[in-house]
Amino acid sequence: MMRWSIKKTLILLGFTGVCSAAPFTAFRDGESFTYRVSFAIFPHAGDLTITAYAEQRAGAEVIRVTTNTKSHGIVRQLYAFDNQAAVVIDQASGRMLRVQESGADPKRATDTEIVFDYAARTAQYTDRVRPQRSVKILIPEGNPVDLISALVQTRDWHLQPGMKRDLLVQFGREFYLLSIYADHYEEVRTPLGVYQTLVLIPRMENNPKGLFKKGGEIKVWIAQDASNLPVKMQLKLNFGAATLLLSDYRAPAAAK
Repeated sequence: MMRWSIKKTLILLGFTGVCSAAPFTAFRDGESFTYRVSFAIFPHAGDLTITAYAEQRAGAEVIRVTTNTKSHGIVRQLYAFDNQAAVVIDQASGRMLRVQESGADPKRATDTEIVFDYAARTAQYTDRVRPQRSVKILIPEGNPVDLISALVQTRDWHLQPGMKRDLLVQFGREFYLLSIYADHYEEVRTPLGVYQTLVLIPRMENNPKGLFKKGGEIKVWIAQDASNLPVKMQLKLNFGAATLLLSDYRAPAAAK
């Protein structure tokens, strides 16, 4: 149970997006976030680092967002977990173009890719470790983006308690409709200091799936100062909660 729980939690933290027809602004060129992950009785179970860089591809400006998740300390001795994910997003339209994920753990490797074709409204999902899972899937109405980007994007929404925004989420071979609610204000202590924050809670209100079907909950805390940094995230599951606290931040290149 320990191994399964840690693995499932770290995978869900690594990648889980936005129904967006607007320019992508969740991350800026050269920006980097590092979060210290605590889980159950382990105060430092792992680290999650998100880094963004602007690139030119086929004459278009895109941003490449990478997420690296790694178990740490005694948890790593129990379960060595390394996962890397990268999403390429067209900056002008906010459309996710490609997602790649790879990783290794003591039981099974991961090597998947999903490529989006918006003209045909399909996406090709390829699993190189388990080829039988490879499939072409339909893209629902809207423009999906990974959940990490969606949660960070909320810093530009300037929501207030009682407000909400609806999103389209992509995770693996499926898409989910989510509503992100602005719940309340709360003070948060992190390794970088104390912040006054707004707590946002994504909910799957119709036909819940995945962790939401099992009673899980995600929260994100957005600093209510000029930085609007996502200083805390939390994933609550029936076997425990994983909390991410911002432990290091590198400002975007243009802001240095």
